[in-house]
Amino acid sequence: MFIIIGAGAIGGTIGAYMLRGGEEVLFVEQDQAHVAAINQNGLSINGYAENFTVPARAITPDQLPTAFAPASLRRVILATKAQATHSATEMIRPYLAPDGYILSAQNGLNELSIQALVGAQRTIGCFVNFSADYLEPGLIHFGGPGAFYIGELDGRQTDRLRELRTALAHWGGGPVHITDNIWGYLWGKLGYGAILFATALSNLSMADAIDQYRKPLVALAREVIAVADAEGVTSIGFDGYDPNLYRRTGDVNDPDLAASLDYLVSLRRRDKKTHSGIWRDLAVRKRKTELDPQMTLIAERGRIHGVPTPRLDRLIAMLRQIEAGIRPLDTANLEEWVVSNE
Repeated sequence: MFIIIGAGAIGGTIGAYMLRGGEEVLFVEQDQAHVAAINQNGLSINGYAENFTVPARAITPDQLPTAFAPASLRRVILATKAQATHSATEMIRPYLAPDGYILSAQNGLNELSIQALVGAQRTIGCFVNFSADYLEPGLIHFGGPGAFYIGELDGRQTDRLRELRTALAHWGGGPVHITDNIWGYLWGKLGYGAILFATALSNLSMADAIDQYRKPLVALAREVIAVADAEGVTSIGFDGYDPNLYRRTGDVNDPDLAASLDYLVSLRRRDKKTHSGIWRDLAVRKRKTELDPQMTLIAERGRIHGVPTPRLDRLIAMLRQIEAGIRPLDTANLEEWVVSNE
């Protein structure tokens, strides 16, 4: 059995496809309305290519003690928001078997927090870049496919990775790959993620914001790439984002970089999910984003290494103001952010 902690955008999508493929899955979800809907009506996927509903089971965290014995769980997929990583790992730790593992199907470098609590040998890294949103209890929007990689933190090729790939391969967004450099993908996504955080300053779609603000967004990504380089990690590209081109030149008129940006914009235009999950947190769900465990972490690591991140610092400050309700969500924010870094 797979235990998926969090039945939202990532966990709900992965879990629904696993269930349809014949895997045994139990969701642990704190949203009681979502749990009730899943148990009563199943979990529904409103997808870019297909719609379907699968029978599913879900429990709330307070039901864990009656559902499982201590040290009995072997396969856990953690799919919470990054800021809930520590508490969710602490919650599941007593139930994790000595030979079990937690797969971090999240955004950010949450594997660092997980391994600190349960050990590196019980932690598996995961990089996902597909588009999805939680819409309402029992319903997930699967907006578009994307890269999906899993890997041991030390790069080893193991039987459990191969078994896990087989179980995850039921999902409908393309192949699941095994990598010997999961940290390269995770840091690569942080560079791309910084771009998405910046698009969330406004109500523009991801495609429009990236297309209209190419130069400052490339400069922002270069700051993140510089921090990754200082960490000794070579960022890896995916789905139209190539950190090597960003590192080589910040000139958006460079033919290779321009072509990469064109492709990235075209992918975002084809995606049924027009705005980032960050924007959705701010504009729709009215809650805090994953700003601190992702972007603030990068800025802090930059200061440790002496790598300046002025664009990222200003972005963090402005997004915090939006989260606090003292700055409206408006396209003018992007213009202000650009001007403040000139």
